[in-house]
Amino acid sequence: MNIIRQILRSPKFPRNAPKQFSIATQTSQNDEETDQLYKIVELELRGNDAAVLRSFSKFAVTTGNHFEIDTKSWTLRKPTHERYTVLKSAHIYKKHRVQYEVRTYYSFIQFKHLTGSTADTLLEYIERNLPEGVALKATKVELQELPSYLSTPPEKSKVLQSEVD
Repeated sequence: MNIIRQILRSPKFPRNAPKQFSIATQTSQNDEETDQLYKIVELELRGNDAAVLRSFSKFAVTTGNHFEIDTKSWTLRKPTHERYTVLKSAHIYKKHRVQYEVRTYYSFIQFKHLTGSTADTLLEYIERNLPEGVALKATKVELQELPSYLSTPPEKSKVLQSEVD
């Protein structure tokens, strides 16, 4: 204990030195970065308990509605049942067995037309409130501009111009 006090009192560890645990970095906000646009953010939920999964699915849809986002929820798959048969004894008595079953329930939630910052905020909030026994897989479909090397063929553009006129 005395050794720790001596080390802390040594000049290498000054007591009244300013603490710099978090240093705020100044970045120029002049660079306007375009926010990403997502057409669809889809969540796949998997869980062992159907009631917990249903409750969390309702929570996520309500959260999306509070963000004023178009949401849709459904359960498409049937639950999967995995059964394992194991011997009761480690060594003998082959006719004495025990069966274990693991059930996995599925639920899907879809959020439409999000910006990148809204999607990040929403997903972080949903992930932080994820209950035990529920797995979450998020899939994002991003909208992007067409590359410059892709354009309408010249004859098509003339036809389209004539239709507009």
